Amino acid sequence: MLRDAWALAIETLSWIELQRLGERLALKKAARQLEIEDSKTLGLVHKLVCETIRTRNFIDYLLNWVLTPRSLKDFKLGLQAFLRLYTYETEIAGHDFEKAVDMARIGRSILGWREFSEVEETLGKILNTQFSVLLKGISDEEKIGLSTYNPLWFVKVCFKMFGRKEALEYLESSKKIPLTYIRINTLKLSEEALLKKIESDNIVVEEIQQLRYTYKVEKSQRPLTRTQSFRDGFFFIQDKASCLSVEVANPKSGTTVLDFCAAPGAKTTYLAQLMENKGAIYSIDYSRRRMKVWGRETKRMGVKIATSVIADARNPLPIKVQADLVILDPPCTSTGAFGKIPSAKWRLTKRSALRMAKLQWDMLNQCAECVKDGGFLVYSTCSATLEENEMLIERFLKWHPEFTFAETSPKIGLPGLRGQSKCQRLYPHLHECNGFFVAKLLKES
Repeated sequence: MLRDAWALAIETLSWIELQRLGERLALKKAARQLEIEDSKTLGLVHKLVCETIRTRNFIDYLLNWVLTPRSLKDFKLGLQAFLRLYTYETEIAGHDFEKAVDMARIGRSILGWREFSEVEETLGKILNTQFSVLLKGISDEEKIGLSTYNPLWFVKVCFKMFGRKEALEYLESSKKIPLTYIRINTLKLSEEALLKKIESDNIVVEEIQQLRYTYKVEKSQRPLTRTQSFRDGFFFIQDKASCLSVEVANPKSGTTVLDFCAAPGAKTTYLAQLMENKGAIYSIDYSRRRMKVWGRETKRMGVKIATSVIADARNPLPIKVQADLVILDPPCTSTGAFGKIPSAKWRLTKRSALRMAKLQWDMLNQCAECVKDGGFLVYSTCSATLEENEMLIERFLKWHPEFTFAETSPKIGLPGLRGQSKCQRLYPHLHECNGFFVAKLLKES
């Protein structure tokens, strides 16, 4: 099993490097290629890959330091992947010398002795490198980036937004494995009956007091997606922050709702639940592949009032609908979800937020056209940047004076920045979930 796990991890990291894939998609591709289906192996590899990617800047800095005058990029992808995994396991996870020897033996058997001989001596240097020596002579911001496993540009963004002390606490949070939340589905059974069904699947949960139907997963003997409760549609795996955005929207039974960027269905299924399957939801997304997932999820959760619309939210819709409620959760930099999507950290640059804000601006303007007088527009992202959140909303309100801030309730986050006190921000180190921003706007009659 261990050799299969390392072979799969090496292949997964190679696909991430080659095609800039996310962790889950790369693992799925590699598992299919190597014909590995064992759930325990897949779970082990997912954790190993995510933690290696999470700490990649420190790993690469250390490796390039010990490889001088060569660099990591001088080697083939498979060898790069092995060196990263080995460095994570020995220097961050902290395995002993005997396990390091076992890892080297496994790596040699997977990659071949001829290729592996290029880095035999490097493995010993990795074990003997001292952290204090490694960080000598670099700036404070660089040290913080390496010690908290964050890109330098993002460290600077956080320092500017929050100040050094608060920024450090925020950045440290991305070192932790995020908590898992589920939202139970009262379209199927009563809340009490759902909890009994979930308990019978050996899933231990704790209620989140401020939100309806949202629970933190304390323990599960199997992957949640492999339980009978999941297959029966008794719950949806959904972050606490995402649940908040739908509760802030507060959809009413019998009304018309537009859910933009709807796939894979977390918002649609919760909207239908709060609407008691009464009314109409139009779920819009440009990706046919993702909307196939949306279709499976809405069916699994028992949603009967949702219609899928394949369309680009930057352009006028192919349907003419004036909605009581419009929700936009657009593509974003995911800077608030680095803990959950660690590969995103290394795909972005300091200009990524500006590029993403342009996309979000086009979508937001189209959404405004679909809100009826007296209706609401809810905008949310799992990004921490001002450009994608408060600055975008400020600009929107100047261009659309018919919209004004509405209260966001329930109040579980902190007020938005730049004086936007009716908006909410959630922070990983304070709220134990994705970093998040949500604004609710009323279109006045």
